[in-house]
Amino acid sequence: MKHDESESLDLWSYFLVAFVFSWLFWIPQALVSTGLLSIPSIFADFLFSPFNPAAFGPLVSAFVLTYLSEGRRGVKNLLRRGVDYKFDKKWYFPIFLLFPIITGSALLLTILSGEALPELSVLSNPLLIAIGFVYIFFLGGPFQEEWGWRGYALDRLQAKRNALVSSLVLGVLWGAWHLPLFFIEGTIQSQTPIWGFMILIICGTILFTWVYNNTGGSILAVMLFHTMNNLSFFIYPTLETALGGLYLLILNLVLVVTVLTIWGPKTLTRQTKPKI
Repeated sequence: MKHDESESLDLWSYFLVAFVFSWLFWIPQALVSTGLLSIPSIFADFLFSPFNPAAFGPLVSAFVLTYLSEGRRGVKNLLRRGVDYKFDKKWYFPIFLLFPIITGSALLLTILSGEALPELSVLSNPLLIAIGFVYIFFLGGPFQEEWGWRGYALDRLQAKRNALVSSLVLGVLWGAWHLPLFFIEGTIQSQTPIWGFMILIICGTILFTWVYNNTGGSILAVMLFHTMNNLSFFIYPTLETALGGLYLLILNLVLVVTVLTIWGPKTLTRQTKPKI
């Protein structure tokens, strides 16, 4: 009983630290962006620079709490999972292709519905895509977040709940963590209705759990998956169209229902029946 209480405390402590760390930077940024706060330009430049550490809240929380509860051995294990590439190589296909196909298909459906084709300059520049991939991996969310959401929180959620319920809980909290970004000009969230973003991120969380569980808990796998999700919006300006967000939402829902139907909500993995 005490162990269960300790695990629960560790889990909710993770969310508390991740939120507080990130929001300490994002809330002032949102206030400046909406004109509710005026600060010296030197501080504003820092808040709106790529070096604002706000997004590192999940990483900081995961490593600090892992060290406090498990010591150096726990930190080493967490780091080891962050470079774990020894999973079934067939999973590289959904990791690298799934989100670009979904986002690109949503844009195609938008064009077929009669909207004008947005400029696709990034798509014709492989070097720009490669640079975007590296930048997004380290500073666009994946490296900053996945040590925590999947590497720390998901395992603890799944210890008491099935994969679907764990994903729903994590999806709501992950989405809520982004709330200040809706008030910061230039973010993807500022271009998306909150209700639409929440549905998309909950769908995304189920897909992340699916990849995570089928790659043996590889944090590297979900960091790459996260990178391709964000990169797909860089390549395809789907959210800049009137209907792109709606088609993206529909395609994600269809994909999630398909994954749940085939892999099952309990573990989101294919269970091999023992031979008799």
